[in-house]
Amino acid sequence: MSDQVELEQLNASEASDHVPGMTDLRRLSDVPIDLTVEIGRTRLTVGETLELRQGSILTLNRMAGEPVDLLVNGTPIARGEVVVIDEQFGVRITDVLGATSAPAAGAAPAAAAPGAQPAPPVVAPE
Repeated sequence: MSDQVELEQLNASEASDHVPGMTDLRRLSDVPIDLTVEIGRTRLTVGETLELRQGSILTLNRMAGEPVDLLVNGTPIARGEVVVIDEQFGVRITDVLGATSAPAAGAAPAAAAPGAQPAPPVVAPE
């Protein structure tokens, strides 16, 4: 069952007319993602892992006070600093990765309002 199908070629201006707001990500706002805050990494052998006990200390590849990485589904998207708010840990975003890159063709540039305050810290739910 192989029927020959002819498709009409679209140019860029026609394509944007058929798909309004191609760069608008708001329609994805309800899609769940995994957000991970990574404070550091280390590499252990299986034997070292089996020796871990309560009270064991792991040395990570980051110094105290260095920014933490925010990952969405394993992909780094931002960096931030750990904060404590009402006895809960949170992360204040200090740098969004790729925010300084040129916008995609046809996308409106995202400009911060003059004198805009930094975003409030992200606080993990209880």
